[in-house]
Amino acid sequence: MKKNHQLLRLFAAFFKIGLFTFGGGYAMIPLIHREAVETHQWISDEEMLDVLAISEATPGPVSINSATFIGYRVAGFWGAASATLGVALPSFLIIAVLSLFIMQYQRFTWLTWVFDGIRAGVVVLILNAVIKLGKQVPRTNFVAIVILIDFLAASFFNVSVILLLVLSGAAGVVRQLVIARRNPEAAGGDGK
Repeated sequence: MKKNHQLLRLFAAFFKIGLFTFGGGYAMIPLIHREAVETHQWISDEEMLDVLAISEATPGPVSINSATFIGYRVAGFWGAASATLGVALPSFLIIAVLSLFIMQYQRFTWLTWVFDGIRAGVVVLILNAVIKLGKQVPRTNFVAIVILIDFLAASFFNVSVILLLVLSGAAGVVRQLVIARRNPEAAGGDGK
């Protein structure tokens, strides 16, 4: 019975996230953080960063992947299924209903204005997630350089984010191997 209650809590939390978030997966990150870390304490801040890294590196939307990983962490396979269904179902239902009225929707100028305002709010949600999760990132020269290179490559040279994630991960491994070879006691990383 307790497991069913946990599955229902996962479904309800992620359904709420899916229902009240506009702007895609990245706009859901602050809400996922609030539900999974702050409200339910299913995962820690550090685990949230790990979930986001894995979610970004695997195929599919970051919100669906995050829900799946968190659900699995909380209640195994059925937890993953509950959280994934919860976050995806609102979008499916909303699109199904909107598709019935899409031609009439185009005539309502005020509705276009509503969506313009929502898009502006989504930018704030994403920025909030960057600031909140950025506080959990280690403050090292290596991390700062990787962030700068990745930002420049993605923003100005249109380099694939997936490629940047793979290269950044490889750079982290190479860095730790070099540190371990030079000084085996510092292999855990001194952050410099």
